Amino acid sequence: MSALRKLTVAEAKLFLREPMAVVFGVLFPTAILLGLGAVPALRQPSPEFGGVRFVELWAPSALVLGLGIVGLQHIPVAVAGYRERGILRRMSTTPVHPGTVLAAQLIVALAAAVVAAVLLIVSAWLVLDVPLPRRPVGFAAAFLLGFGAILAIGMLIAAVAPTARVANGLATVVYMVTMFAGGVFLPRFLLPDFLMRLGDYTPPGAQSLLVGWSGDAVAGAAGSAQLLRLGIMALIAVAAGGAAAKLFRWE
Repeated sequence: MSALRKLTVAEAKLFLREPMAVVFGVLFPTAILLGLGAVPALRQPSPEFGGVRFVELWAPSALVLGLGIVGLQHIPVAVAGYRERGILRRMSTTPVHPGTVLAAQLIVALAAAVVAAVLLIVSAWLVLDVPLPRRPVGFAAAFLLGFGAILAIGMLIAAVAPTARVANGLATVVYMVTMFAGGVFLPRFLLPDFLMRLGDYTPPGAQSLLVGWSGDAVAGAAGSAQLLRLGIMALIAVAAGGAAAKLFRWE
């Protein structure tokens, strides 16, 4: 078994022992969407929402909630905690490069995000009759680029935070901004226009997820605006990831 595979298995076990990451990052988005869907009025098409059901408009925001917890709450604290406890320094003296630890973290985080997304989409489809992503390729691209941007920001925080407590503080600030712009605390269509536009172009890109999931009839025409949003997600992922790699310290 390769070092990366062993570390990935170990990190997966550690992740599963973290109640906040598993419950809030993987299960909670589905639970809160189904909970809201239990309200009959939110399952009915409403003129207030342009003839669309609330659960369909809010479903991408539920996914944003899970992506934020995994990428901005779990990753920075876990990596900074390794640095604080000297785990990265000790590993740097072994044949296993500490970079392998980070790769294992990213693999586990991506797997957790995929599980959360699949659980949310299938549950919404079966229970709330929310259609499956109408543009699966576009939705997959929005998901991967948006989560990649979130992960890169999380790694940048992990790169500069000396302790888990500092990482948690920095990550929480970014997380709150991301959740607000992503329509988690207040549905995006109720936000002021400038905040809604801000959420279109900030990770993980709630509007891009909505376009990929619901298509033009709900989210409006995609076109060049969607490409621009995806391009910005990719740019943020590259810029934040590059800065994290440059600033990262093992000790």
